[in-house]
Order: sequence, then structure tokens, then C-alpha cells
Amino acid sequence: MSAKRATGLAFAATLLAAGAAGPTGAQQKTETAIFAGGCFWCVESDFDHVTGVLDTTSGYTGGSLKDPTYHQVSAGGTGHYESVRITFDPSKVSYAQLLDAYWHSVDPTDGSGQFCDRGASYKTAIFATSDAQLKEAQASEAAIEKDLGRKVATKVVPASTFYPAEDYHQDYYEKNPLKYRYYRYACGRNARVEEVWGDKAYEGIKDHSS
Repeated sequence: MSAKRATGLAFAATLLAAGAAGPTGAQQKTETAIFAGGCFWCVESDFDHVTGVLDTTSGYTGGSLKDPTYHQVSAGGTGHYESVRITFDPSKVSYAQLLDAYWHSVDPTDGSGQFCDRGASYKTAIFATSDAQLKEAQASEAAIEKDLGRKVATKVVPASTFYPAEDYHQDYYEKNPLKYRYYRYACGRNARVEEVWGDKAYEGIKDHSS
């Protein structure tokens, strides 16, 4: 069992044990964020290494097709993005900090995909799960454009239905570490992030992908 899944199961067990007593402090502190940043294996991997993130799920969102499959989304025409749903504890990591990690782990200037993955399903987007998140994400987008000195291609929109991806996509980087690391290196993800951001690149990309 992966460390992430063990943590998620322990967290779920805590909530179930307290369920009869109604909402708990842990439940009240849990929030959700959804980001699209190219290959969801990589986005999931990056955010699993952020303190305060309780769980990540790879999936599809932003399109019109109900219950899409990987093959349907990657073929195009569904409107869905490969994305990751993040459950986090805001007492340990703020949404602003997640936004900062997100921006600095992708190439927001690329409007045609990310790194070696091209096409609509690999574009960047932030799917806000509340009005507060939407305003915060829009403000962060403006700050990033000012920092880069150019417009970014990343969409910032309200979240729609999120569909979890097939089981074999979940925790891919842990289930297939050698294949994952080779893919990430060959795709040029880290190299491009460092080219775009320099010393501002999210340091976490070096911790588990080299």
C-alpha cells in the first residue's frame, strides 16, 4: 500500500469513527482544490509532496461528456482536462500556497498543452470550488502575469463535475516508479519548468522525479 493511500485510509477511519457525533473539527478543516497541469500523474506526484495535502485523485473535468474514459478524453472532443482533485487541511497549507506550488510547477504560457503532451486535454486550468477560491485564483493569475511580464494561457473557472480516472492512473508514480521517472524526464517537464521560472520553480519537482 502506498504511503498516500495509508494516510488517506487513516484519515477516513478517523472521520467514520467520529461520524455518529456529527461534523468534527477535522471535517470542518478539509477543503478541496482542482488543478489541471498537463499529465495528471505528474500533478498528483507534485502535490502529494506538499505538507497539508491529505489526498489526491487523478481525473477529468471541465467537459460535457458524462463518465469519460481516458481514451475518450485523450482522443479529444470531450472538453475535459486531465486534472487532479486535492483534499487539503487549510490549517496546514493555504489555498494561496497551493496556487503558488501549482503556478511554479507548470508552464502557464503554453496554450497548446504541457511539455511533450499536446492537445486540449493537457492544457492548464484552475477549477475553483468556491467563490472565494475563484477570486483568489484570479488575483494570483494577475500576479503571475505581472511577474512573467506576459499573459498566461491558464484558464481560471468555476469547478464542474469531477470524474475520477481509472484505477491504473491513480498513484501511477508510486506503482511504476521507473516508467514514471523516465516519462517525466523524457517529456522535459522539469527542464521546462526551470527554464520558465528559474530559481522560483517549485522545489518539490526535484524531490521525487529525478
